[in-house]
Amino acid sequence: MLPWRPSDDERGSASLEFIVAGLLLLVPIVYLILALGAVQNAALGTEATARFVARTIATGDQASAGVVRDSVAAGYGLDPGALAIRVDCVPATGACPTAGATVVVTVSDTVPLPFMPDLFGLAEATAIPVDATGTYRVERLSE
Repeated sequence: MLPWRPSDDERGSASLEFIVAGLLLLVPIVYLILALGAVQNAALGTEATARFVARTIATGDQASAGVVRDSVAAGYGLDPGALAIRVDCVPATGACPTAGATVVVTVSDTVPLPFMPDLFGLAEATAIPVDATGTYRVERLSE
């Protein structure tokens, strides 16, 4: 009795199956890594922008808050014009910032998924919202 041998018509099919299965698994994993990288970059950028803008406003230099926002956002590759920024003071008084108050800055952005076409509004529908809040306490002895 002869040992079992695969027929000649199946030779080389294992490498083809490995390549196809590898591509079917590799492409989604690479896309997931790219998407998570874009979201993480936006999260870090909005958090840094919120923190630095809150610190700038709390120290009384409100005139340069826009410059700080633009430079920090650009450092993370974010569009400063696309960021939505809200500034609140706690406790809410007439003037912001006042001595002893806490400046709360909220920065919002949306991250489009990589390689998502703008066909039928898919880019906007699949965009991921990212929010970050930065707080900074104003010194009690500030002017």
